[in-house]
Amino acid sequence: MLTGLLLGAALVAMLGLAYRFPDRVFNLLVPKDRGGRAVVRSVSYGPLPRHRLDVYAPTEGEGPWPIVVYVHGGSWASGSRRTYDFVGRALAARGFVVVIPDYRLFPEVRFPSFLEDCALAVAWALREGGAVGGAPDRLALLGHSAGAYNVSMLALDRRWLAAAGVPEGAVKAWAGLAGPYDFLPIDSPITRNTFGSAGDLAATQPINFVSANDPPAFLAHGGRDRTVAPRHTVKLAGLLRAAGVAVEDRLYPGVGHLGIAAAISRPLRRWCPVLADVATFLRRHVG
Repeated sequence: MLTGLLLGAALVAMLGLAYRFPDRVFNLLVPKDRGGRAVVRSVSYGPLPRHRLDVYAPTEGEGPWPIVVYVHGGSWASGSRRTYDFVGRALAARGFVVVIPDYRLFPEVRFPSFLEDCALAVAWALREGGAVGGAPDRLALLGHSAGAYNVSMLALDRRWLAAAGVPEGAVKAWAGLAGPYDFLPIDSPITRNTFGSAGDLAATQPINFVSANDPPAFLAHGGRDRTVAPRHTVKLAGLLRAAGVAVEDRLYPGVGHLGIAAAISRPLRRWCPVLADVATFLRRHVG
């Protein structure tokens, strides 16, 4: 038991390093799922240097497979798709084509530029996903932390996907892990830097875009998250449920902010079943 706890603590610490240094610290050291492989590396989805993405697909079976666009976290100021090879392979091993984009970060940009980038990546997945074994008519979004915020805004505030040419209803489901969905008033350096210049602060909050037409949602949080409080997931899940949207929510006791993402890796799955829960939800709604 002690050995397992120490291993878990070490792996979570490595994920913390990976957030700050795009050198794949965690990704290099953690064992990967053999049932998924990278099929595309560093392809452009837009005209800018950060408009790059990687794609993963199952190594067995025949497609087309459902497509999941995974958006990484990092407080809108750090992070790289290359850190999340373990996520791409894990989901691909469970029967999904996984698209992991980079997007522009602070201080280069502020709200809403990163949403515009992520919307372009979704448009690429719809346009090109069939060529890499995906089924564009079975598309879902998944994100962690700031990435969960990004995908929630794409799923709930339809103007971002519409501006990228994504048709209404293209996103069949979405999942957010440890996402910030209700953070007014803006009272932290992170949110002041990223959102403080927005003319309409209410329009930056996912909770303000809930409607009965929203796609099904899976919302999960760690009970020991000290970075983004679990109340964000609880509140958004309640609003979606009240609007009649199909929503599943999970609270994992003893799991922290980075731990919920680290638990997608092979060594930590027994600690937290987030990968199994997300995969089950996605299969139910996109195949």
